[in-house]
Amino acid sequence: MRSDGPRRLTAAQQYASLQTARLSGAHGSLRIGRLTWEFEAQPLPISRLYRVRVQYRQGATPDALVIAPDLEALADGRDLPHVYQQRPTRICLYMPGTGEWRPDKRIVDTIVPWAVLWLFYFEDWLITGEWSGGGEHPKVKDDAKKNSRDRRRRD
Repeated sequence: MRSDGPRRLTAAQQYASLQTARLSGAHGSLRIGRLTWEFEAQPLPISRLYRVRVQYRQGATPDALVIAPDLEALADGRDLPHVYQQRPTRICLYMPGTGEWRPDKRIVDTIVPWAVLWLFYFEDWLITGEWSGGGEHPKVKDDAKKNSRDRRRRD
């Protein structure tokens, strides 16, 4: 039997690899073809503690969302850098369609450490106002950006 490249991992295989990882405060759920995984991340020992949620539908690209603390509140009115969506904050970890992430790669080895690295650069951005994490800056969904501006106007 001939293989056409690396085998895609199922949501159940991704879930099993996340369960064996030693991630602080981690828990999740698995449904047919879908998983949700939450964990705590602290980029540096002096950093605040973040709660990150990874959502994955088998065969699609995973989403990483920062659940707590509220990054918009930490940004104090500034638009968040390097995100796909402001609220909920869906962080940009890779460029979809480029092969940086593929369904044969383990979420625990890619998305999880990339999210922690993103948080490191986010904390740097809070201090300096400059995004040092590199990458291409995705366009934020218009509805999310408009809702973010509307919320700031009401406050």
